[in-house]
Amino acid sequence: MIEITCNDRLGKKVRVKCNPDDTIGDLKKLIAAQTGTKYDKIVLKKWYTIYKDSIKLSDYEIHDGMNLELYYQ
Repeated sequence: MIEITCNDRLGKKVRVKCNPDDTIGDLKKLIAAQTGTKYDKIVLKKWYTIYKDSIKLSDYEIHDGMNLELYYQ
């Protein structure tokens, strides 16, 4: 299990525990469950890279303790 922190820069910071072989879509669903927003409205970024739903966390080299930027569509 790894823990990922997502910050939306509006005061909301979400910490989510997931597996490295989960997809970005799975991570979005976990974030949506904690924030109360729909998962298809969530966009995850790191600098200028937008993460796609079908790719695994390990393929993006997302590891324990990493911070991601949380945006809403």
